Amino acid sequence: MPLTPPPAAARFSTRTVGLIAAVVTVLIWTSFIVIARASADPARGALLGPFDIAYLRIWGASLVLLPWGWYLSRQGAQGARMGFKGHARSSVWGLSPLPWSTTWRIGVFGGLLYAMVAYSGFVYAPAAHASVLMPGSLPLWTALLAMVFLHDRITPARALGLALIVGGDLLVGGSSLLHAFSGGGVWKGDVLFVLAAMVWSVYSVQVRRYALDAVRATTAITAFAFVTYVPVYTALLVLEAVPGRLLAAPLGLMVFHMLFQGVGSVAVSGIGFTKMIQTFGPVRSTMLTAVVPGLSALAAAVLLGEGLPWNVLVGLGLVTAGIVFGVRQSAPKVNAIDLEAARAASTGARG
Repeated sequence: MPLTPPPAAARFSTRTVGLIAAVVTVLIWTSFIVIARASADPARGALLGPFDIAYLRIWGASLVLLPWGWYLSRQGAQGARMGFKGHARSSVWGLSPLPWSTTWRIGVFGGLLYAMVAYSGFVYAPAAHASVLMPGSLPLWTALLAMVFLHDRITPARALGLALIVGGDLLVGGSSLLHAFSGGGVWKGDVLFVLAAMVWSVYSVQVRRYALDAVRATTAITAFAFVTYVPVYTALLVLEAVPGRLLAAPLGLMVFHMLFQGVGSVAVSGIGFTKMIQTFGPVRSTMLTAVVPGLSALAAAVLLGEGLPWNVLVGLGLVTAGIVFGVRQSAPKVNAIDLEAARAASTGARG
């Protein structure tokens, strides 16, 4: 009797699967910053505008997540009919597994504004600035918003970590702001990067407030973006009311962005980070992803030829130290709601 091979899941240990997920997630988050800068930088002959890339991102994510959302909505409807508690009403014609009141609240920030603001920043500022200001500002804004709206307490250790992050942000963005009146435009990108981090923090706090899981939250914001942004932007492109370049862009380039920005940055990295949390826990997972700012800045220097002046290098060090120090010191405070918030807020926040 021939032996049947073991199931694929049995070939790898839980730790091995977690390490693979960590490597894939970090690579996607790092690549997101470098590819977004290379794609949106006018000096490199960008063929697509930032809103074009956001459009393709939404399409790519929708192809994977909307069928999933429809399936989850059907499951929820069946559970509700059988009298099971905790099965939320769906919305957006069954594409979002969450009620409309929740879908639009998280969709405006996580589905629309983040992509539009982040990609716009890459038009003006180098990838090294994004490496510091987006991942670096994220824990700062999240902590402040959670303190106001969720009544979280900022411990002295976490405050020190946030202070290091602020110092790193000021070193990177402060120099470009000083040149704002001399004709330099980098400051615009820096402001947009900080704003993008704030927008995603608003989404993250809402995810934690409503105790949403990663798949449903990500599917909901994708469904909201698909039914609002896609038809409006399509009409504007056809009417030539916006300076979009999608109608003249090569098909291969559009497919690439749909796969990387949508499927990779939104769906795959979200699932990968969830697997990291399941394997290593939220604290160690966040510490693993603290390498993203440094890796993306170094990758931009090597692949895009962007310089790394002293203020960016020191800013990277301060931000990375602030993230690692703040997370490590706050380890005992993690609870079940924080776990779900970290899972959902990771999806797309880095891409």
